[in-house]
Amino acid sequence: MATNENIFPVSVIGLGNMGLAIAAAYLKAGYPTTVWNRSKGKGERLAAEGATVADTHAEALAASSVAVVCLSTYHVVHELLEPLAGELAGKVLINLTSGTPEEARRTAEWAAKHNIAYLDGAIMAIPPMIGAPEALIFYGGTKAVFDTYEPMLKVLGGSTTYLSNDPGVPLLYDLALLTMMYGAWHGHIHAHAMLKTGGISAAEFLPYADSWLRYLITPLLTDPNGAKALDDENYTTDVSNMNTNKLALDHIIRTSAEMDINADWLTPIYTLAAQKVEEGYGADAFTRIIEGMTSKK
Repeated sequence: MATNENIFPVSVIGLGNMGLAIAAAYLKAGYPTTVWNRSKGKGERLAAEGATVADTHAEALAASSVAVVCLSTYHVVHELLEPLAGELAGKVLINLTSGTPEEARRTAEWAAKHNIAYLDGAIMAIPPMIGAPEALIFYGGTKAVFDTYEPMLKVLGGSTTYLSNDPGVPLLYDLALLTMMYGAWHGHIHAHAMLKTGGISAAEFLPYADSWLRYLITPLLTDPNGAKALDDENYTTDVSNMNTNKLALDHIIRTSAEMDINADWLTPIYTLAAQKVEEGYGADAFTRIIEGMTSKK
């Protein structure tokens, strides 16, 4: 429960699965909460818990000095809020909508133009985690706004973290972490397609996958020395070089073809490795392929 001086009305705009969880967390913490959703009926459960369900988003926004917005896209955010810019002047807008860093920056510029205090956030959690100590939510924007409303923001996640005065940074972190997840997920599914084709079950393979991730992959990708080497553009290695990894990728791609499994997702990374070998970097670490992904060649 928040302390009395931190209790004030909050409006939640957007009641998808995440918006519902956000509103429920504020109700549980004792905040007077007004909710709105474009599709009717989403707020009924929250009304039973004490929420006020507004008929329009304008009514919901007028009910509180702080609005938490969690909508499908930034386009929808602007569609709903731009006509109400005058009414929002002097209020606080916390935007937890998923999108791109540039969309966050443009929205922050719009808010500043209309005297709306603004924070942009990225939720690194699923709805059932909202309100839990381990729920991580990144924020960017004016630090003074974050500091003032930090107790309220931490109602949604104990691991709430301010990153930067650049409102695009939270979504950059978000998309970087998601890139790691989807890359790992794709690799996971590809691996099991190979195993299934070879008559090996996921259950049989699981103990070895667990060991591989626990003792090799996770330490490799979370090594502070490795992070520093990336920052320093230091690609020396005496462990596993570009030549070795290019060869391994070639084996995976050829084996996948033999098993009639699509390995097209690996072609770009193989091409980058082959390019670096051709440029004379075969003895360097595999991380040098980052040069082929950025403007630095």
